[in-house]
Amino acid sequence: MLNPNVEKALNAQINAELWSAYLYLSMSMDASAKGYKGVANWYYIQFQEEQDHARIFMNYVLSRGGRVELAPIAAVDTEWASPLASFEDTLAHERKVTAMIENLCRVAEAEKDLATSNMLVWFIDEQVEEEENAQDIIDQLKMVGDSKMGLYMIDKDLAARVYTTPSPLAGK
Repeated sequence: MLNPNVEKALNAQINAELWSAYLYLSMSMDASAKGYKGVANWYYIQFQEEQDHARIFMNYVLSRGGRVELAPIAAVDTEWASPLASFEDTLAHERKVTAMIENLCRVAEAEKDLATSNMLVWFIDEQVEEEENAQDIIDQLKMVGDSKMGLYMIDKDLAARVYTTPSPLAGK
């Protein structure tokens, strides 16, 4: 059975993951409208990942006898000045998500909920990867500067990204 404080924090994280999905879908649509098909693909995959992160949390809450309470999703931006601007926003957002996951860890620890603490290890590792990926793309975009050919090559590389189901959902 989930501790009420842990359940409340997990439900807040579920909402945050769904908001993240909505944000990345918006980024994908903006990039697509501007002809950045690779950037749009990268963000669409992020959208799918965030939906799955929410699903992992929802499945966990239900498996522990808790109740999932979905909240309204706040509005997101719909336009970015450039791919660099969108990836800078992505990195800032992922840093916020990392802080939220770390807070979840503190709540689980305070409530002596070892099962939740253990489940969150995967998310900590995932956040390290999320921040690193965004930073790598920012670094590449800064490296090419105003080079249209450089941006074309980065966009082409981002188009090659494919979606893989996160391991906690494998086989479910």
